[in-house]
Amino acid sequence: MLVPLGFGQRSTVTSLGRMVYYTAEKMPWIGLPTSTSENKPNLVFFHGFGGGSSAYEWSKVYPAFAAEYRILAPDLIGWGRSEHPARNYLVEDYITTLIEFIEKTCGSPTDVIASSLTGAIVIRAAIARPDLFKSLILTIPSGLSDFGQDYGRSFFAQLVATPILDRLLYSTGIATDGGIRSFLEQRQFADSRRVYQEIVDAYLE
Repeated sequence: MLVPLGFGQRSTVTSLGRMVYYTAEKMPWIGLPTSTSENKPNLVFFHGFGGGSSAYEWSKVYPAFAAEYRILAPDLIGWGRSEHPARNYLVEDYITTLIEFIEKTCGSPTDVIASSLTGAIVIRAAIARPDLFKSLILTIPSGLSDFGQDYGRSFFAQLVATPILDRLLYSTGIATDGGIRSFLEQRQFADSRRVYQEIVDAYLE
C-alpha cells in the first residue's frame, strides 16, 4: 500500500492478531522527526468495509492533521496488512479489537474518525468504553439495518455467506480490477472521474 510521505508502518497485537497502523515519523513538509508527537492529542482514522478496504481510504486526508495531532490510521483485523485470521468475523470481534487498539496505542481519551459501517461499530465501542473516547466524527455512517431493512436477510448477504461460493464470488467478481473500479465509481465517489488507477491498485493490494 502506498504510504504518505513522512508516515511509517507500525503494529500492535490484539486478541485476534497483529494490527498494522500508520503514523507520522517525520513532518511531511520539512522532513524532521516528530519528536513532540507524544505531546499531541491522538486522532484515529478507522476505514470502512468493502472489497479491499484499508487505511489507504484516509491516506489523502490524515497527513493534513499531522501538525496538530498524533495520527493513527490502522488496517482493521482481516483487512489490509493486518492479520487475517481464518474465522467468521462478528461485529463483536471488531468492537473488541477497536477497543484493544485504542487501549494499546493511545493512553488517553481520543478523537476518532470513522466511515461507513465502521461508524456503527465505533459507536458500539464508545458505549462499551466511554472512557477511551473524546469525540466521534462519523462520515457516511451506516448500520446493518439501514432504512428499516435487515441486510442479513437480503439475497446477496445469504449468497455471500454460502461456503465456497463466498470465496469464488470474492476472487472473481469483487477483488478484481473491474470489480473494485465499479464499486468505487458506483458506491464510493460522487464523481466517478475522480477514481484513478492508484486507488484501484491500493484496494487490490
